[in-house]
Amino acid sequence: MHSLFKKAALVVAVAATTLTVSAYDRITGHHFASRSEVMAPEAMAATSQGLATQVALDVMKAGGNAIDAAIAANAMLGLVEPTGNGIGGDLYAIIWHAESQQLYGLNASGRSPMSLSLDYFLENGYESIPQRGLLPLSVPGAVDGWFEMHERFGNMPMSDILAPSIHYAENGFPVTEVIAYYFERNAEVLQDFPGFRDVFMKAGRTPQKGEMFRNPDLANTYAQIAEGGRDVFYRGAIARTIGDFVQEHGGFLSYDDMAAHESEWVQPVSTNYRGYDLWELPPNTQGIAALQILNILEQFDIAAMGFDSPEYIHHFVEAKKLAFEDRAKFYSDMQFNEIPVDWLISKEYAQERAKLINSERAGRSYEPGNPPMTGDTIYLTTADKHGNMVSLIQSNYRGMGSGITPSGLGFVLQNRGELFALDPNHMNVFEPGKRPFNTIIPAFVTKDGKPVMSYGVMGGGTQPQMHAQILINMLDFGMNLQEAGDAPRILHTGSSQPTGETMTDGGVLSLENGFSDNTRRELIKMGHRLQEAVGPYGGYQAIWYDAEQGIYIGASESRKDGYAAGY
Repeated sequence: MHSLFKKAALVVAVAATTLTVSAYDRITGHHFASRSEVMAPEAMAATSQGLATQVALDVMKAGGNAIDAAIAANAMLGLVEPTGNGIGGDLYAIIWHAESQQLYGLNASGRSPMSLSLDYFLENGYESIPQRGLLPLSVPGAVDGWFEMHERFGNMPMSDILAPSIHYAENGFPVTEVIAYYFERNAEVLQDFPGFRDVFMKAGRTPQKGEMFRNPDLANTYAQIAEGGRDVFYRGAIARTIGDFVQEHGGFLSYDDMAAHESEWVQPVSTNYRGYDLWELPPNTQGIAALQILNILEQFDIAAMGFDSPEYIHHFVEAKKLAFEDRAKFYSDMQFNEIPVDWLISKEYAQERAKLINSERAGRSYEPGNPPMTGDTIYLTTADKHGNMVSLIQSNYRGMGSGITPSGLGFVLQNRGELFALDPNHMNVFEPGKRPFNTIIPAFVTKDGKPVMSYGVMGGGTQPQMHAQILINMLDFGMNLQEAGDAPRILHTGSSQPTGETMTDGGVLSLENGFSDNTRRELIKMGHRLQEAVGPYGGYQAIWYDAEQGIYIGASESRKDGYAAGY
């Protein structure tokens, strides 16, 4: 792997004087790196919470494979980081299966209630679907996703996979710093929703940093799933509890909606960037936006521009704007629409779109393409001694989701339905039994048909921007796996949205600490509207497979509470 980085090291235009440095200078690598990469010969796990990483490694040491470890880590994160995920939410995964030497994509996202209609929203004067509460509920797909992965590729009994999370739920765990912060922030807006206080505010407040937190209701729910399988969640006692609780409080999600749910195995799609193939899942996710961004930027000599340069940042933001206009128009449930995915991610289309970029001025608005016509979070990745690798992302949406917390279950229901549009002519318009546009996306990289890297960056609309930036950091700017995630990030907001809002003013550009004052001034001159932002730059984990040495290299950044570890 490191030969890849050496070839571009000299083109990294990042002077030490322009970047924020840590309290001590690293003797190798870039000043912004938080630590070295993690290396191990047999297995690797990277998650956003340390106990979840450890659980994944324990599962693999006990004979489980990377798929078992990913499920175990996800279950653990649902306990220790409910501020970003849980079994009330959706799941997507890309799996490299070593035996078949193939990639598999899993869409385990849920659908809207069958008894709720577009007319309900229009007749009651809604201009958009509420962010929280009963109306944005959709079927939670994560548990079915676990069992789909396990049935097809798993090795260890589900009871053993869930045992660590059950133990910690019963006995408690210390709440870590970033998660404690988001606990408090979520409670400010969710504490009055049905059931929320009973689970997450038993002491009259959310748990503080370092405080032991127990969730016996979730322990019981996990135990039922371990014993009864997916049916207990979708057709048994848990499904009935969810349906009854929602209906009792005036909502629409029902037992029948739960019972009808099923996941879908899908074919990942890819584009080649600088000799490497980036794989994403097709809509209803936003994954192909990352492919569109890279296809556009491939038309420019990004490496020559330099990392901390107004030229690079300007071209990146304009490419993002172009891709997100298509995202706003086309990305939706493919079972309800004919979406021109192949055309959107084609090199020919990218060449046309790249011509729209003015290299001197920021665009105020762009039109989406016109095809030839006839979708807060956690991310985790695991890799095992057999060569299996899992890229998995899972979320409630908006941190802790809808706030609706069914009695006795220990988890909150997601609010993904908020992302439907209410325009009858929009592809992503609300319809019964439809999957909403979904922001969460796992990523995978191959080279010459062989596995290279599983990675992801959590954080809403941030994700395709950061997927592209990670690869650019590595392939254009010569950064290693850890540096690519620690490098300061570019975030553009205000593009047109799949819910119907349009961009008319060019949006807002936020640059993380580390970019120089000169670069910021030049971007303002080019017409970009800069705005400081704290916290929305996502959270990154990655595993790289070095086939030459037969080792795994892991990375997990300092913006979250987790780490990468292996053996």
